[in-house]
Amino acid sequence: MDREEINEYVKRCQQLIESSPQMDEENTKVKLVQPFLELLGWDLYSTEVALEYTIPMASGSTHVDYALLVGDSPVVFVEAKPVKSNLTDSEIQQLRSYMRQELDVDWGILTNGKSFEVLTKNRHQNGGEEVSVVQFDLDDLAENPEVLELLTKESIRTGKSDEVAEQVAQTNKVIRRLQQNEDSVTESVTQAVENEVGDLTINLEEQSREFVQNLVALLREQRHFVSEEEVDKSAKKHDRKVDESSNGITPLENHVAGKVSRKDIEGDSDTRVAVFPTKQSGLPFLKENEAWGFVRVGSEFDYVAMYVTGEVREVKYIAEVESVVDHDDAELIRDPTDYKDGAKIDQDKKVIKFKPGTLYELEDPVPYSSKYPQGLRYTSMGQLRTADTTDDML
Repeated sequence: MDREEINEYVKRCQQLIESSPQMDEENTKVKLVQPFLELLGWDLYSTEVALEYTIPMASGSTHVDYALLVGDSPVVFVEAKPVKSNLTDSEIQQLRSYMRQELDVDWGILTNGKSFEVLTKNRHQNGGEEVSVVQFDLDDLAENPEVLELLTKESIRTGKSDEVAEQVAQTNKVIRRLQQNEDSVTESVTQAVENEVGDLTINLEEQSREFVQNLVALLREQRHFVSEEEVDKSAKKHDRKVDESSNGITPLENHVAGKVSRKDIEGDSDTRVAVFPTKQSGLPFLKENEAWGFVRVGSEFDYVAMYVTGEVREVKYIAEVESVVDHDDAELIRDPTDYKDGAKIDQDKKVIKFKPGTLYELEDPVPYSSKYPQGLRYTSMGQLRTADTTDDML
């Protein structure tokens, strides 16, 4: 797929969502969901896309928002919800029940325009039960557009999607086995190396365990956005608590030093400030590590300001930079893969460490107007201090 086209779609949708976070279902369909289907190669103005497709049920009939057809047969069901809502388990179950009524429908997409969940029928296990194989957000697409290859009309039509889903299932199985048997696999690796080269001066068991853990991380990264539903959930939930307010994890520690007025922040007016966007789910990383990651940075700056997206839409946090380090050297409270964006780490991405005690919440946050940082943007301390809205500093 054309990466530039995907980036343009993401940018346009982000702007629409930022300007209309309470968008209703009909506007969500027209402005966000239908362009998404077109991006995948489906022609909305042909017979291959049916709106309000009738599904026979035991008690009568119901309708799914979109049916995507190959020939005369529906192969994908798409159910849309308004931007202002979250995707729920009951809605996923509803889509599963729709798919169950049509023999040829192997794929289902549930979306509110900013979050996506993809279901497929697992014909190799559980008697063809509908399972969730992919979850991703709109923001993920700009960095990892490959996930869309699973859903294109060409992939569905040629059966490539089935092959990818099978590979995903196999990768999940390997990850689950490695997680469940980390001790025994570590022991086997240690023994194999000792048998080949004899005793070493390093802690071979420690290195072998790190190898196994890195292998799991690599498999997760290659897998891209795959739902953890198929992975051992007990491992996923280790040391985690659900925080409904941030759709993420509750910080184990909170290093926010307090609140500060923008006019009281130290630094010359021309001091350089890097502005990063974050969803609310990214705040635990910020608060418990006094740091931000995982990002690419190309030039020096003295402060970091955080713009919180979603319902907040404000530049809300400020911190003074201490250093920029590789994620391996960041001494994070959790393993990087435990964070939502942990799978996106690569060698070029860094962690920005803050000077201890300098992370503050702004008493007078800078509200969104028409401009917001979709990625790293720079401003000055003077602009940050005096800005009435984000337009004045970006």
